[in-house]
Amino acid sequence: MIRRLLPFIAFLGLAVLLGVGVMMNSGKDTSAIPSPLVGKPAPDFALPVLGEPERIVRNTDLLGAPYLLNVWGSWCPACRDEHPVITRLAESGVIKVVGYDYKDTPGDAQRWLQQFGNPYDLVITDEEGRAALDWGIYGAPETFLVDAQGVIRWKHVGPVTDEVVEAQLLPLIEDLR
Repeated sequence: MIRRLLPFIAFLGLAVLLGVGVMMNSGKDTSAIPSPLVGKPAPDFALPVLGEPERIVRNTDLLGAPYLLNVWGSWCPACRDEHPVITRLAESGVIKVVGYDYKDTPGDAQRWLQQFGNPYDLVITDEEGRAALDWGIYGAPETFLVDAQGVIRWKHVGPVTDEVVEAQLLPLIEDLR
């Protein structure tokens, strides 16, 4: 009799553990994934500018002023949702916004920017996604705040919303001034 009930008891135990885990994590902000890079220098990179493959930008070229690195791709539905927020932030002039076109073809990326607008001061492209590994990028959208000395101060996974800009990003940008 116990042999017959053993699988049911094991299943019930696993279901209880799963339920407790879900309840303990409900309400947590899953976009606030801690990054081991926060507080450390941005990784070295040398990536081409979208539409100008002969022009290479290095992380050292961006030193001297804080910037927001926004990882996006034309294939990313959430990037479309985030794009108006990034556009408003870029148009506000409070910070330089650098686009990081991730795992995308240049043609698709250029068409996407023509369709939705290009808010970026500069767009670098990582078609193969190799440099993204050093940044800890595993998808899009992701956004990094980098200070004038090239140190990563903030990382956000998922679409940046107006609420995130107001509550998190603008205070951090103000602190960098």
